[in-house]
Amino acid sequence: MYWLSTKKAKIIMLLPTLMIYAVFIIVPVFIACYYSFTDYSGLGKASFVGIKNYVAMFHDKLFLIALKNTFLVLLFSVIFLIVGSFMAALLMNKNFHGNAFFKMVIFAPYVIAPIIIGIIWGYILNPNYGLVNSVLRKIGLDMLAIEWIGGTKWSPLSLAIVFTWQVLGFHGTIFLSGIKAIPGDIYEACDIDGANLLQRLFYVTIPMLKETFIINIVLVVTGVFKIYELVYQMTGGGPTHQSELLTSYMYFTVFTSRRYGYGMAIAVAILLLSILGSFSYIKITTRKQRS
Repeated sequence: MYWLSTKKAKIIMLLPTLMIYAVFIIVPVFIACYYSFTDYSGLGKASFVGIKNYVAMFHDKLFLIALKNTFLVLLFSVIFLIVGSFMAALLMNKNFHGNAFFKMVIFAPYVIAPIIIGIIWGYILNPNYGLVNSVLRKIGLDMLAIEWIGGTKWSPLSLAIVFTWQVLGFHGTIFLSGIKAIPGDIYEACDIDGANLLQRLFYVTIPMLKETFIINIVLVVTGVFKIYELVYQMTGGGPTHQSELLTSYMYFTVFTSRRYGYGMAIAVAILLLSILGSFSYIKITTRKQRS
């Protein structure tokens, strides 16, 4: 079996995966970039218009609303999701009765199709007949029965909460893997030195999980820029596109308005924002570690 470890054999085994990746990922990105510089409408010939589509984004009120909503969801998700998944990982790392059941329950939403999650939470958060507002009205807290979805104010927060609930178990599992990788000798040394629980957490666990935090935050950033099904099923982008995120607005522009060129420009902008956000965070974090 020596031949399997040769460079030629490795290249041959990698070729099918690389070809599939190139055909379904790399090539479509270049095609989208090309059409973003055209006025293509799905029919006829695409005419080159330069950076007209990119300039139009800065004058498109609906795009700016979607951009604002996306950054609000990103901010809320980073805060809720990173803190929540880290705390869940600390709990999953404890030995207690029902630990396996807890792990199953917290990870289960991640394996449910996002469109199904959108349907479930759409009924729960519906401002008229949803479970949350119905319970609040039953117990006399009508003032708290707000327009969770479909409005202009609370929809980004609701989308962030649902997204956090959906992927909490996945990110918690990543944190748990990082915690398991910390040598037990370090915690034994902490016990000998008399360190309490909070000191162990802030001076040992969190500093040694810096790489894990980077991975999770990058995954959250890229995940938020891919949210579509939740918006489609929970709010439909309404009212009048006030609850759109960038991905859902891009879909509307391409497949409903038939402005393929402009929609591809939005898609490229989403890709660039995702890359810029991820690499900026990595660069800042690694620079702090070196200093």
